[in-house]
Amino acid sequence: SDGSHYEKRVDARGRESEPVCIDDEIPFEIPEGWAWARLESCCRTVVDCPHSTPTYLAESTGYYAIDTNCMDEGWNQTGLRYLSEESYTKRVARYAPQPGDLVLSREGSIGRSIILKQENVCLGQRVMVLGFFEDGLLNRYCQVVLTSPYAWGLYMAANVGTGVKHINVSMIKGILIPLPPRGEQARVIDMVDDLQPHIDQYGALESARERLDAELPGKLRKSVLQLAVQGRLVEQDPSDEPASALLDRIRAERAKLIKEKKIRAPKGGESVIWRASDGGYYEKRGKGEPVCIDDEIPFEIPESWEWARMSALIDLMSGVDLASSQYNDCHKGMPYLTGASNFDNGNLIENRWTEQPKRVAVRGDLLFTCKGTVGAMAINNFEEAHIARQIMAVKPIDVKTLSYLEVFLMSMVESIKSQAKGVIPGIERNTILDALVPVPPVGEQRMIVSGIHSLLRTLG
Repeated sequence: SDGSHYEKRVDARGRESEPVCIDDEIPFEIPEGWAWARLESCCRTVVDCPHSTPTYLAESTGYYAIDTNCMDEGWNQTGLRYLSEESYTKRVARYAPQPGDLVLSREGSIGRSIILKQENVCLGQRVMVLGFFEDGLLNRYCQVVLTSPYAWGLYMAANVGTGVKHINVSMIKGILIPLPPRGEQARVIDMVDDLQPHIDQYGALESARERLDAELPGKLRKSVLQLAVQGRLVEQDPSDEPASALLDRIRAERAKLIKEKKIRAPKGGESVIWRASDGGYYEKRGKGEPVCIDDEIPFEIPESWEWARMSALIDLMSGVDLASSQYNDCHKGMPYLTGASNFDNGNLIENRWTEQPKRVAVRGDLLFTCKGTVGAMAINNFEEAHIARQIMAVKPIDVKTLSYLEVFLMSMVESIKSQAKGVIPGIERNTILDALVPVPPVGEQRMIVSGIHSLLRTLG
């Protein structure tokens, strides 16, 4: 009469305890005609699974077990386990689950449940079973309550264990159930069943939206990079020196470095690509005959741009592994970079060092992982660093092209990854060297790089 909620308990001999106010446990107001009740007082039985793992069989014996792997979040039974009659008999010594009982997951996928529809089913691991009185709490209404956010909050508050989190039978027995009249329980179930298809549809749409949200930055990033290397990110300036002049200087510098034996001549000779008067693209390597490469040209580029093989723009150094006796973790010597674990969002991490380097990348080289995790990139910020065979060092002939070549490789990274081969995926040198690069004038390269960095910062 004072508006508060009280509880008293009656023991097996019919002795009543003193009433205790439980207002602090009542989570919300319920309609007139409803009542609060402990779940154990609404159930014929609440029984935990045996705390042992049965021996499951490969073929059906007519005896089954159910565990958390046999149900999904939509109250669907997805399968049953098979076991021997002897094992089944031992596991139902305390209670044999009946059709209509509610099986509830108590560990791992906490809160999943299904209504049993067949006989000869015992409990596997990590589940409990609730049996109901014939004219009392409806199993489906109980399932609705035990799947609700209200019940989920109780599970999380009672979640125990230092390993896999779980709830126990005593906690479930003590849950306060908002109990409507039996007819209203049935109407609640009907309403849930009517709404469920709409909920499922909304859930699918929400999942799709979340997936698109997660994918959008990556897709925008790819689109921006693709626009950049197609000459569609910034406007062309007619006063810029054409890319052909840049390529002429690079060829002259390459010839000089080859003569000084600082780099090797490319296999098959220097690649030169041009557009002929017939509108087609042709390539000549060394002293070979020109070959039409129209089928390799992926898109049109602005008039002031040129196509070139990556091999014409860079020297590519492959790494080599060191023996364990040749490196240390004591900061002695130069950094020894072994693979993707040294790459962190465009930065390099040093965790090994060597005093016996063999393949040395210098400051400003673009490092590219080519085996294992393919496609991680970073500009070398160490004065010198030895690289292992999981890494290649891209060394531009003209250092002014470095940032643009990095942008180009970023735009190509998915294509490069797709060409990886082997149990431990890896790419060959020619995957990089044979790539066709759309080369803008130097001034436009600077604007592209600046625009890309600005946009990528915005995209996060």
